[in-house]
Amino acid sequence: MKRFLYPKINPPSFTWVNLESGGVSKVHEWIQPITTLNDVKRSKEAEVVILGVPLSRSSISASGASEFPEAFRRSWRSFATYNLDEDVDLAEMTALDIGDVPMHVTDISKCHDNIIQASAMVHSHFHDSKVCAIGGDHSITAMMVKGMKQAKPSDKIGILQFDTHFDLRDMSDNGPSNGTPMRNLIESGVVDGSHMYNIGLHGFFNTKDLKQYAEEKGVNYFTLRTARKKGIEETVQQCLEELSSKVDTIYLTVDMDVLDIAYAPGVPASTPGGMTTEELLEGVLAAGRHPKVKAMDIVCLDPLKDTHVQPTVKLGTHVFLTFLTGVMLRQSASN
Repeated sequence: MKRFLYPKINPPSFTWVNLESGGVSKVHEWIQPITTLNDVKRSKEAEVVILGVPLSRSSISASGASEFPEAFRRSWRSFATYNLDEDVDLAEMTALDIGDVPMHVTDISKCHDNIIQASAMVHSHFHDSKVCAIGGDHSITAMMVKGMKQAKPSDKIGILQFDTHFDLRDMSDNGPSNGTPMRNLIESGVVDGSHMYNIGLHGFFNTKDLKQYAEEKGVNYFTLRTARKKGIEETVQQCLEELSSKVDTIYLTVDMDVLDIAYAPGVPASTPGGMTTEELLEGVLAAGRHPKVKAMDIVCLDPLKDTHVQPTVKLGTHVFLTFLTGVMLRQSASN
């Protein structure tokens, strides 16, 4: 029997086989794959939905980020559902792995169209779920947000971006690559520039014309030095407070190249001077706690460049679990 999501979404590339044990303590025991039409009713009750987006042909840097969704799933066994720092057990939420967006072997535009269609379907069917897209390179963000807009056309969407780069390169030179997703959203009219907030820019990794374009379009940005002086959590909270007064829905995008190269060997464009692990997790937790943050993605993590113990893959999974910890804390605060 074909799944109700087929053909827009393929089954997960990797699933865990779990024996009935009567209890859930590990992430791989908690997150469940959707496999048949019988899961339709249960799926609508999911608080968290995971969608793999295995595309990295559109990356400016040579990248195997398309391999991250499977590596992400394989890493689950290393994590408990209980977060000691916040005294939160994620197993109290329903989390479903709905599979991967199908990708064309050579046609990047077809891949992007598939992502838009899959995103629109996911946001329509899982209307109240937190949609977590696991990339893939950063080009997927523009497509995921375009799909969200199709599903919720009346919503104004804002972007909270953790990134070393503006990702505002000229579309005429770079096309819909991982260097252009924010410009893509601005020029397509899906997201207003003033509804974008970027935290983490630093050093010698953006050209001056990109800064000028950001200012022309009203993009809000905080260099990492500025954010550190103010405090990462305080900066994120300020961005969310300003965004929430302007938009209906906030989309969080975490480009793993925001991390210092020392913390992210598995990121093709990682740089010196970036965020520490602690800073990124602190920022993501704050974002997860905000009620208007309805979706997120993790992008530009290449398991093929990681070391044999996969530290960057594990950190990517930690980012995902930290975001969901914030979601649970937000739910507890509202009860």
